[in-house]
Amino acid sequence: MKKSRFTDAQIMGILRQAEEGIPVLTLCREHQMSSATFYKWRAKYGGMDASMISEMKGLEDENRRLKKMFAELSMQNELLKEALGKK
Repeated sequence: MKKSRFTDAQIMGILRQAEEGIPVLTLCREHQMSSATFYKWRAKYGGMDASMISEMKGLEDENRRLKKMFAELSMQNELLKEALGKK
């Protein structure tokens, strides 16, 4: 997964500046990012503070790890069923 070049605190700062009334295009030019990135952040992180963002990222990492474990176990289960079914 691609690593963001902006920290959680920087994202919150940019979103806060937009809430204060600075135009989005100005913010995007100043921070050298696309407006799509800004709107994606606003949809994902709007109304959160920095601690909530870090907690959410931790939960996303844990969820990704659990999905991988589930996929591996499902594949093993299917292989065992297939091996036992052929006999």
